[in-house]
Amino acid sequence: MNSTELLMEGVDLMLMGMGAVFTFLISLVIIVTLMSKLLGKYFPEAVPVSKPARRAQPAPDVVDSELIAVITAAVKQHRSRAS
Repeated sequence: MNSTELLMEGVDLMLMGMGAVFTFLISLVIIVTLMSKLLGKYFPEAVPVSKPARRAQPAPDVVDSELIAVITAAVKQHRSRAS
């Protein structure tokens, strides 16, 4: 075999391999498209049911005086330590 015959055989093998890959990819695209259409037809996507929006609970108008006293004492204690 001379180099020309080897080169031609390599080109033939390359074209056969690329043709096989191209054929596989085209068939894969066709099969996936068909499966998508079949699944969409026989198993439609469920429509989500919208729930009414919950109203936010209003903040209580009354503030606990004991809580204010505890917070005030904690702030005073912290400031006395920081000085």
